[in-house]
Formats: sequence, C-alpha cells, structure tokens
Amino acid sequence: MFNEISNGEKPPYAMAMVVNRVAPSSGKPGDKALIFPDGTLKGWIGGGCTRGIVLKEALLAIQQGKPRLVNISPGAENDYTRQGVVTYNMTCQSGGSVDVYIEPVLPKPHILIMGKSHIGMALSTLGKATGYLITVLAVGADKITFPEADKVIDSVQLEPSLVTNNTFIVVCTQGENDDQMLKQAIESDASYVSFVSSLRKANSVYNALKKQGIAVSDLARVKTPAGLNINAKLPEEVAISILAEIISKMREEKNSESKPETTLNLDVYFINPVCNIPVQKSTAKHVINFKNKDYYFCCDGCKVSFEKEPTKYELKETADI
Repeated sequence: MFNEISNGEKPPYAMAMVVNRVAPSSGKPGDKALIFPDGTLKGWIGGGCTRGIVLKEALLAIQQGKPRLVNISPGAENDYTRQGVVTYNMTCQSGGSVDVYIEPVLPKPHILIMGKSHIGMALSTLGKATGYLITVLAVGADKITFPEADKVIDSVQLEPSLVTNNTFIVVCTQGENDDQMLKQAIESDASYVSFVSSLRKANSVYNALKKQGIAVSDLARVKTPAGLNINAKLPEEVAISILAEIISKMREEKNSESKPETTLNLDVYFINPVCNIPVQKSTAKHVINFKNKDYYFCCDGCKVSFEKEPTKYELKETADI
C-alpha cells in the first residue's frame, strides 16, 4: 500500500486505481494512473467525466494527505448507503459507473543529524526504525558508526540540497564545531532546528553566533534543550525525546494550513463551469465560444446545460477546484 513513508525525497503525487466498473465506462478494474501536483496524469483510469473528477480528487488527496474512494455514476448524489465514499453524478450521456481508489504518496520525514555523538547514534537508529530518512553530517562520521543511516557525509559543510521542506535538523555536535554547525542549521530552510546542549553551553554558543551576525530572532527558533521534557538521561532516552518532539512538530504542520502545493496548469486545463471539474483542453469533447471565450467540456451533459443558460456559468471560468 502507498503511504506517507514510501516516497523518499520525491515530490508528492497520488496513485489512482479503478476498483469497480459497470459498463459502458471505459475504465476497467486494475487500470491505474499517477497524478502529480501540476495536474500531470500518467496512465489510464478512463476518459470523459472520470478523468477530470479523478484529477480533482487526486489533487485534494495530496493537499489533505488522505486517501479516498470515489464513485462516479448516474444518480450518485442520491446514494446514501455508502458511507465514506465521495460521490459524483455521471453527466456523460453514455452512462456506466466506476469506483476509483485514490491514495496520496507523500515524502518521508527526513532527519538530518549534525554531529557524531552517542545521542546522534541513538537517534539514527530510532529514526530509521520509525521509517524516516536519516542523514548524518560530521567530520569522521562513517557507516560503521551509523549503519542505519541512509546517507553519511564526512564533512562540516551543509549543502543546501540536503534540506527540504520535510527536513528536521538536530545539532548534536557536543563540542565539535558547535558554532559552525549550528550557524549552518539556522541559516537553512529547515522548519525545525534543535541543539543538544545544556542551557549554559547554548548561551555561550549563541553569544558567539550573535557576534557573527546571527539575529536574536533566528536564535529563538532553535529548540534547546532538544526534545520533549521526559527527564531523559541516557543517550537512547534523549533520542526518544527528540524523536517525539519531531513527530509532534510534523503532525502540527500537517494539521496547519501548510499543505503540499498543487498548481493546476490552466494553459493545459480548463475548469468546466458547470460541474467545476478540470478538463484537458487538447482532449475536450466539446468546445463552445461564448462572448469571445472558449469553454471546454468533457461530456454531453455539461455542454447541454451550458447551452441552455450560458450567462449562468460565464463567471465561473476561474473557479477553484
């Protein structure tokens, strides 16, 4: 099953699969497609209404991080017996129905450990066991010390490419290049930076960084001491507290307004003003020019509705999906 920890550092996308079909719907059970945030669809799950509806629901699945089962059939809006199913009325005059399962595939959380302390070793082991991507950056770090890490870099230089929107940085240098490592972490785009240190030592490092031009507001973003307060003492216990804090931060972000961006290419797609479903212009079944604007439709039903009352729909061309 696709899920949020099966996609590495790739961009998010959604997988759609036809799971049930009543003829003459063109999509057949087992047909699959991948849908990307820009609206690109690779594969086949049917044409006409089905394609546009699946595209719309796939983009919503990526944004919300939740799978869904979609039913497209004549009279679907009157079906109250299928709890949890998103229903769409089939407006194509050809008829038929189809059920499509859509699942988002989101990037794995990425923990970047800066330093090769015992706490860093424990965090690498626990983070990998949780299913996260692990990168270790430290002079002298190797795969013998960090066997579970996905990437081990023997360096003090943090390359910008290592930090994504899904990266959580933990600086656990413990006396080795503290200032340099923490400075780079703060200057990165990571939304979470923690520093494994006592408050007394952290203040000393902060004072040194302020002299190097780091703003107090940027220093305030650093979580010190790192981790939730669970009275941890052993390296493994501290690692657990840090991992728990990362999980809390990650879930907090997923529940906020910060969602994966989906930007439908309106040079390629047109939002059907009748059903509010995206239609690929190059494959539209019908095109109607009204007041010097082209309106694209994937099926007969929407075309007929528009022709009856064109002024009712002319202002909905830019409707959000």
